[in-house]
Amino acid sequence: MKDNEILDQIGELIDEEHTLRRRLTAGEVNTDEEHARIRHLEESLDRCWDLLRQRRARRGAGEDPDDAAARPVSEVEGYLQ
Repeated sequence: MKDNEILDQIGELIDEEHTLRRRLTAGEVNTDEEHARIRHLEESLDRCWDLLRQRRARRGAGEDPDDAAARPVSEVEGYLQ
């Protein structure tokens, strides 16, 4: 996946998150549904950002950014801030 494709995916996930929050406010979905989907969206966003950072780091180190790979949610979510 190229940088622009990752950024497009990030934009789509953010749009979906905003739509979901609007639906919650409008009473179209219940809180449990919203929280489960938001959690999934946040994990997907974290994986996209991680992949983009990997690609940029590889490029900056003179390596092939296409060698970067998406990491599992368990690994990405386990990072220390």
